[in-house]
Amino acid sequence: MTRQPQVGWLRDGKRLHLQDGPIDLIVEAQGHRDQLHAAYHAAIGRFTGLLDELCDELPSLRSAADPERCDLEGVVARRMHAAAAPFAHDHFITPMAAVAGSVAEEILRVMVQAAPLGRAYVNNGGDIALHLTDGEQFTVGLIDRPDALGLMRTTVIRADDPTRGIATSGWRGRSFSLGIADAVTVLARTAAQADAAATIIANAVDLPDHPAILRCPANELQPDSDLGSLLVTRDVGRLTYQAIDTALDGGEAKALQLIGRGLIEGAALTLKGEVRVIGLPRRQANVLHRPAVPLNQSMIHV
Repeated sequence: MTRQPQVGWLRDGKRLHLQDGPIDLIVEAQGHRDQLHAAYHAAIGRFTGLLDELCDELPSLRSAADPERCDLEGVVARRMHAAAAPFAHDHFITPMAAVAGSVAEEILRVMVQAAPLGRAYVNNGGDIALHLTDGEQFTVGLIDRPDALGLMRTTVIRADDPTRGIATSGWRGRSFSLGIADAVTVLARTAAQADAAATIIANAVDLPDHPAILRCPANELQPDSDLGSLLVTRDVGRLTYQAIDTALDGGEAKALQLIGRGLIEGAALTLKGEVRVIGLPRRQANVLHRPAVPLNQSMIHV
């Protein structure tokens, strides 16, 4: 018997909240009442059992991605692998690096198939899949720390932009990181691509062997971590401006490399209050004062 997820609405009555284990989604669409009913019904239907589907292949999903072949069976699992594979030649990465974006993408896919929506999004803990039709746009908040309730900038994504996925990674986030970035937010053509790329760029914001950085094996903190005995960041102490610049240089170089390969559209990197914005046109990187706002409820402003 399939376990039933938690299904409800946020206070505004416009945003659907779906939760099952570690998967926590906020879903919103625009359209006529019948279209919205069909889209939300499809989202709930696809979400039901999705976690079990992933758990069935969890050992393979937690193994290093093979850049040449994929033996996974599930639609979402294969999407996770496809997002991780382009990085697997040069980096250790598992399909789990793209799980949040891939789930968001899958729920959005069934919604758009079920009804002709003007625009819609699925936000999976800050990793976001977008749907936009002609003339529509989203204004998305970029955070400076995944664990803090604040925005550093906004970025406007229009229907004629290639971006349809946004993801954030960093050592302060929900997942472990090999690097020291407070946050790396990536824009890409899909949410799964953005998710995997954010992991890789966040890992590249680093200062190996720096005495102010505390690390420990991932499996000491979480025995079943897909990172095994790799050292993950647990704390970042005081850094000089020069050290911060050096760390951000590494992340910027990696982001520029991924832009050149067509894997991402742009990125925003933050460390100790310093910000690097790479590849975003000026209109997509407006500086904000930093109001305190709920992360999961306000990552997208429409």
